[in-house]
Amino acid sequence: MKKGLLVALIVVGALIVGGFMTIGGIYNGLVSREEAVTSAWAQVENVYQRRLDLVPNLVETVKGYAAHERETLQAVVEARSKVSQMTVSPEMLSDPAKLQLFQQAQGALSSALSRLMVVVERYPDLKASQNFLALQTQLEGTENRIAVERRRFNEAARAFNTFRRSFPNVFLANLMGFQQKAYFEAEQGAAATPKVQF
Repeated sequence: MKKGLLVALIVVGALIVGGFMTIGGIYNGLVSREEAVTSAWAQVENVYQRRLDLVPNLVETVKGYAAHERETLQAVVEARSKVSQMTVSPEMLSDPAKLQLFQQAQGALSSALSRLMVVVERYPDLKASQNFLALQTQLEGTENRIAVERRRFNEAARAFNTFRRSFPNVFLANLMGFQQKAYFEAEQGAAATPKVQF
């Protein structure tokens, strides 16, 4: 009888240890993937901040050549101001509506910068300015970095969401409060082919 009880205790003990190891593995996997999402988000913020830092220099350079383009310059300044006033928190990553608002503010700044670049086309001296050319190159590089970091963020969010929704992970994720992460999405009208007229 004692031998049977000992075997039963060993089996129960092994099941308990195995259960804790499984739960610990799932929890650690969720934490690891959530940290990857947070890290990817930090890089997105980093490149957006780089763009915000470049905008005042760009505006000042253009202002010197095209002072009467006040409306366009003001639109860029206002869009930058709105973006810089947004508070970004880790909770925003789990709220698609808040991420969409952030994305809209960044889109407004991108749009204002695009209009500024169209205005620049009217000023050959400005286009030839070394300061402007350097800023324009930095801004173009930053826009490319933004696209890369947004893609990396979406990949990290996808990896987290997939792991979170997998069986049996979903039970522990719900129990521990791990929420699904939102994605960056294409801006409205991005699927439409631009018209080119000569």
